[in-house]
Amino acid sequence: MSAGHAVIAADPAHRRAVLMLLATAILWSLGGLLIKGVNWHPVAIAGMRSLIGGSVIALIFRKELKFTGSFEQIGVAVAYAGTVILFVVANKLTTAANAILLQYTAPVYVALFSPWFLGERAQRNDWLSLAAIMVGMLLFFGDALSLSGYLGNGVALLSGFCFAWLTLFLRRHREESAISALVLGNLLAGLIGLPFMFQSMPDAMSWGGLLLLGIVQLGLPYVMYALALRHVRAVEGILIPMMEPVLNPLWVFLLLGETPGSMALLGGAIILGAVLFRAMDKRA
Repeated sequence: MSAGHAVIAADPAHRRAVLMLLATAILWSLGGLLIKGVNWHPVAIAGMRSLIGGSVIALIFRKELKFTGSFEQIGVAVAYAGTVILFVVANKLTTAANAILLQYTAPVYVALFSPWFLGERAQRNDWLSLAAIMVGMLLFFGDALSLSGYLGNGVALLSGFCFAWLTLFLRRHREESAISALVLGNLLAGLIGLPFMFQSMPDAMSWGGLLLLGIVQLGLPYVMYALALRHVRAVEGILIPMMEPVLNPLWVFLLLGETPGSMALLGGAIILGAVLFRAMDKRA
């Protein structure tokens, strides 16, 4: 192990960043369960979730807000809005399994573009972890995957591409506060969802779900994600949260009793093992 790697491995800030990434994945994974309880148009849900999340972030960090219009700030905002909106649209046009699997092609783009965009080269363990995670995902979602819904599959791939560039721009923006960029991204996503909000209005229970989605499932984890990317490489920052797709059906199983099959359990174990290996790897 080189001296540089030893310093990184012993860096408390790096360890805290890894814990924040794990917490981010847990909070992101609540989305599927919470969205089930909101009776509204999917794009309206995505837009209102972003408006709530962005408002909370702006209120808490109002002293840090500084809209410079820099290349990195605009890049974060556009990639963020693309990620959250396109993923919801993909779920409407194809199966949820297809949407999740194709969105999580994002680490491949991060690994390919990081050397050019950030000067960070993916390590061998990054590629090994990614390969194991993708095999696990194919097993985990195997029964639900479908070749139908070509448009939805394409939108899901585009969502993954946006997610990758969100990670790359946040990492490149690490020397400045990313809070302003996240607020801009949420505002943009809210404006995109605005036309769909007037078709009907959600009931009181749905508003409760929207508040949880905006604050707990979106606002807080994306702040942690941005803060974590100051102290980890972009590839590491996108690999560790890949435990999210496994946790999503876990909450459904615990609360609604929907039991996954044996192949799904095997795939989930592979994904969790690869993510935890990556999180504890001292050579990260």
